[in-house]
Amino acid sequence: MEAAILIMALLFVAFVALGVYVTVKVVGAAKRGVEHTVTQARRTVEDTTLRAKSVGQPGVAGQLAQLRLSLRTSMRATQEALHARLAEDESLKESLALFERLSGHGHELDEELRRLEREPDKRKVAERMPELRERTERITHSADSLRWAARDRARQFADDDLASLSQQIEMESGALRDWSVKGPTTGENPYGDDVPGHPAPQARTAQPRTSQDQAPYVQAPQAIGPTQQPVTYPWQKAPRPEATS
Repeated sequence: MEAAILIMALLFVAFVALGVYVTVKVVGAAKRGVEHTVTQARRTVEDTTLRAKSVGQPGVAGQLAQLRLSLRTSMRATQEALHARLAEDESLKESLALFERLSGHGHELDEELRRLEREPDKRKVAERMPELRERTERITHSADSLRWAARDRARQFADDDLASLSQQIEMESGALRDWSVKGPTTGENPYGDDVPGHPAPQARTAQPRTSQDQAPYVQAPQAIGPTQQPVTYPWQKAPRPEATS
């Protein structure tokens, strides 16, 4: 009785622990989903705001917004391209590591551009615009180079696979056409031997008949008179001689 109670208590503790574990996992997944949704919404709002500033605000403010928008668009596109193809191509891990280092410079530049948007001294900001534009172009050029290299690599793999597949299909098509011309190589009649209009196939090589084979079909000469000998055939047994006394 005590053993049964102990087993039930252990099962109860195990079920409680499993329930707590599942609850924590579900809550964590829901929290990550909410955070991802909030992050995506914030990025969308920021991108929309930057587009509006780059078009609607002239001068330094519009130029800063244009630089930030160009930087964020290039970095996000490269990140998505590398992560999307990483599962298919393990060699992109090194490229992704280089992109992570490049992302550090990109985040630093984006924060600096964000601070300069709130800078009241627009003349100082205008003096720094060539240097900011040059940094932005260097980072976006590196990001674009990684992105297009990954796409070219994926396209080359797809072209090679398509070429190999086309060659195999051509070989298979040739084999199918060759079979359709020659037909089956077996000598059997697919319709059966008793089907009318489809006689059984003849043997390829006929064996020549020997003199013994031809003998049964040749009628022995008949003697004139009552001493005529009976006709014998090779499948008949030879008569045994009578026993002599």
